[in-house]
Amino acid sequence: MTDAYVALEGGRVVEARARSPGTTRGELVFTTAYTGYEESLTDPSYEEQILTFSYPLIGNYGVREERFESDRVHPRGVVARDLTDDVVEWLEEEGVPAVDKLDTRDLVTEIRDSGAMKCGIAAGEDVTEQDALDELDQCEHMSDHTEIGDQVTTPDTVVYNEDGDGADVALIDCGAKGSIVDSLVERDATVHLMPHDTTEAEVAELDPDVLFISNGPGDPENFEEANELVDDFVGETPIAGICLGQQVVANALGGETEKMEFGHRGVNQPVRDLRTDRVVMTTQNHGYTVADPGDNLEVTQINVNDDTPEGLENDDLDILTRQYHPEANPGPNDSKSFFDEVLAMADDEPVTTTN
Repeated sequence: MTDAYVALEGGRVVEARARSPGTTRGELVFTTAYTGYEESLTDPSYEEQILTFSYPLIGNYGVREERFESDRVHPRGVVARDLTDDVVEWLEEEGVPAVDKLDTRDLVTEIRDSGAMKCGIAAGEDVTEQDALDELDQCEHMSDHTEIGDQVTTPDTVVYNEDGDGADVALIDCGAKGSIVDSLVERDATVHLMPHDTTEAEVAELDPDVLFISNGPGDPENFEEANELVDDFVGETPIAGICLGQQVVANALGGETEKMEFGHRGVNQPVRDLRTDRVVMTTQNHGYTVADPGDNLEVTQINVNDDTPEGLENDDLDILTRQYHPEANPGPNDSKSFFDEVLAMADDEPVTTTN
C-alpha cells in the first residue's frame, strides 16, 4: 500500500512506502556508495539534503555508533530501494523521514539528467500527494541556506589530544567529519576544533602550526568568516583544506566556485595526480566545485571523469587542499598520506607516511 510520496521539482510525484514517518524537504541528491551508509548518514555535508542511495539494499550490516562521523543524522530525509529494520529504527529515533520500495534507478537517472533538485516528502498514515507538494513549495535552493554553518559547527572550541607531541592544528569546523580529527590525532597532532565563525584574533592567540578548513555543507560563499581567516593567515601559517575547505581557500585567494549539475557523491571517484600521473580512488561528497583557481593556486589533481579540480597547491605559501575526502571511511584508503603532507608543512620537513 502506498503511504508515502516524493514530490520532485517540476511537479512529478513518486509513490513509495513509508519507513520512518514525517514530512520533510531538501535538495535531492544521490550517492553511489555501496558501503558506508552509517558514515554517509552522519556526514554533516548532507545537511539540508534528501539522500538517495543508488545501491539497492541499505542496512545489511546493521548500525554501529563507532562508525558515525558526527553525533546525529544530517540528511533531512532518506530514500532507498530497500531499508532494513535496523536503519529504519535508527532513523525513527532521529526523527528523520525515510521511504523505500520505489525505483531508485529511475530517480538517480532523473537527478543525473536534470541535476540535483528541490524535493518534498510526506510519509505515514493519511498523508497525501499534496502534503509532499506543500513541502516542495517550501524548499529552498542550497545557496539560500546562508546560515547553514551554524547548523553543523561546534558551539565552542574543543581540543583533542591536548598533550600530543606533534603539530597544533586549528581545524575550522564548517561541518567537519570525525574522521578528519581522528586522522590528525593518529599522527600525534593536537587538534583545536573551532567554530566556523572563529575570529582572526582567536586563531592568532592560539598561534597554530596549521590552519585547516574542514568539509561542510552548501555554498562555500556562505562561509564568509572562514574565507576571511584564510585571507588573514595566508603566507604566515600553512593552510590546508578538504572538500568545502578547498573551495573556501580558492575563493579567499581570488578564485571562483560554482554549483555542479549533480555533484560527486560516492566512494569510487577516480582522481589523477598531474605531477605523478598516478590515479587514486577517492570518497567524495560535494555539490560545488572550484571553477577557476585564480592566479595563486596550481591545480595538481583532477577528476578523471570531468576534469574538475581535486587538488590545489602553492608550495611558496604552504597551501595544500583536496576536494575529495582523504580520511575516507570505510575507504578507499589510497590518499591518507595527505595528512602526512599537511603536517610536514608545519614542520617544514620531508613527508613520512603513516598508514
